[in-house]
Amino acid sequence: MTYRAGSYVVDVRDGVLVQVAEAADDLVRVRALSGGDPWGVPPSALRLATREERQAAGLRPYQTGCDECAALEAAKRNAAEGGDVTRSRNATAAAYTHWIVAHSAPAPRRGN
Repeated sequence: MTYRAGSYVVDVRDGVLVQVAEAADDLVRVRALSGGDPWGVPPSALRLATREERQAAGLRPYQTGCDECAALEAAKRNAAEGGDVTRSRNATAAAYTHWIVAHSAPAPRRGN
């Protein structure tokens, strides 16, 4: 499996939730959620963190370190504060769409 920088994974050797800093075929560099220097982990020792694991760790889409997530979250808050329901819904959809496309595992391919 290929992991994307910014995604959250669990090191199955010790059950620790970490964030991917860099990914290559033979080694994935991860860092603690609290930050710090990254270290290398073989991809076979990792799995994607579940939504429940991310939520239990207190993570939200706008807290991933992704500049686009932060901008979209700010736009979502501004739209909600403005009281424009349509604009608020569109901003929410844009934030969630970005989160899924940029930070989630790719959907399995369906057969024909």
